[in-house]
Amino acid sequence: MTRELTEITVIGGDDTGIIARVTSLLFERGINIEDLDQAVRDGVFRMTTRVDAGEMDTSRGELRRALAELGRELDVDIQVRFPSDREARRVALLVTKETHAPEAMLEAEANGELAEDGEAEIPVVIGNRGDLRDLAERYDKPFYDVGDGKGNTDEDRLLDLLAEYDVDVIVLARYMRILSPEVVFRYEGRIINVHPSLLPAFPGAEAYRQAKDAGVRVAGVTAHYVTTDLDQGPIIAQRAFDVPDGAEVAEIKRRGQPLEADVLLEAVRLHLADAIAVHRGTVHVRENANIDAQLGLTETATEANPNTPVDGEPLTRADPPAANTD
Repeated sequence: MTRELTEITVIGGDDTGIIARVTSLLFERGINIEDLDQAVRDGVFRMTTRVDAGEMDTSRGELRRALAELGRELDVDIQVRFPSDREARRVALLVTKETHAPEAMLEAEANGELAEDGEAEIPVVIGNRGDLRDLAERYDKPFYDVGDGKGNTDEDRLLDLLAEYDVDVIVLARYMRILSPEVVFRYEGRIINVHPSLLPAFPGAEAYRQAKDAGVRVAGVTAHYVTTDLDQGPIIAQRAFDVPDGAEVAEIKRRGQPLEADVLLEAVRLHLADAIAVHRGTVHVRENANIDAQLGLTETATEANPNTPVDGEPLTRADPPAANTD
């Protein structure tokens, strides 16, 4: 028996009967539901179901058409992603003003290093301001400013562009705007952000300043999947750095920005290699993942940490000198 897990996502206004209508349609076509999850945020309903479509009594095209027709009837958007659809390697870069993270991503793609097999691409750069148009054009990338001049995003235009460029993964390369559920729900598990702190510490704005005000001695950065909860999505990888005594925010930021670029690129590579999976809100490396990744500290930093004492493991003391019998 062929077992093919397919993901079906329903997005729209919160209304009764949606789950029943969708699941009934799947049942009628011999499709077995393996997992179903739903959420409502700011009046937006999202249902994600993973199904076994290997023995379904219809074709892929007919299933898409039937779900699209049902979606129009229920006034919701229904997306279907078969496993083979997930081979897409098109990464949308969302940016604001800061150059370090997006430039690292664009440079990696130019050198064939965005993915382990070198076959991923960044077809578009989208900003909520126009500041990084020159950076995008330097790498021959189309740039779209979907902001209103004050940094607020036209999300309808954003969604149109993501669909137009057939985007598989969204990378927030210091994109200084919170995405609404309308976007997050449609690309759940496919949006990666970099945050300038060791989450869950210092979420939200001004993370480097928060670190200074708290007087931390070690700060860091985090790459994580985006959810509708600000800076609380599953953590993919982190980097840490030392904060000198009396360091100002500018110095902390100077130390952190190269690591932001590094950890973001690492997270994107892991995702594109299908080397990680989210289970119950936590990212795990797949057992068969064939990729060398630094999820946390370097080996050198780890080796510098003491390894004793440990509860229940007494320290081994040297034998006392033998008594002088002369």
